[in-house]
Amino acid sequence: MQEEAPSPRSLVFGAPLLRLLAINLAAGVSLAVLLVGGLLLLNPGRLRDLILADHAPGVALGLLLFGFIVTLGSSTMGTAIMAMGQQQTDGGPRRGRGRLVAQRVAAMAPTQGRAASDA
Repeated sequence: MQEEAPSPRSLVFGAPLLRLLAINLAAGVSLAVLLVGGLLLLNPGRLRDLILADHAPGVALGLLLFGFIVTLGSSTMGTAIMAMGQQQTDGGPRRGRGRLVAQRVAAMAPTQGRAASDA
């Protein structure tokens, strides 16, 4: 029997890191679409009226959406990458249980007087 060559899609989504990035990019894109829809719905500063009064409102909406996708997509992907090194614990906070530890610090004498007397 001959084995079938893996498809490019299975190669991309088969790698755990790329799958993690793709999922978080999709979350950022959906958040961006939700945010742009909310802006158009709420019409702050008459933004919706300004966009729809233009001759080509699709360009303005596309640029606005693209800016939010780049911003929110990259921030969700970056957050996922930075959170990879942390261990997940059941029932506790994700960050470790940090404790303050007392340490002795040696006091330093002022160096101005000593430098002038050594010269």
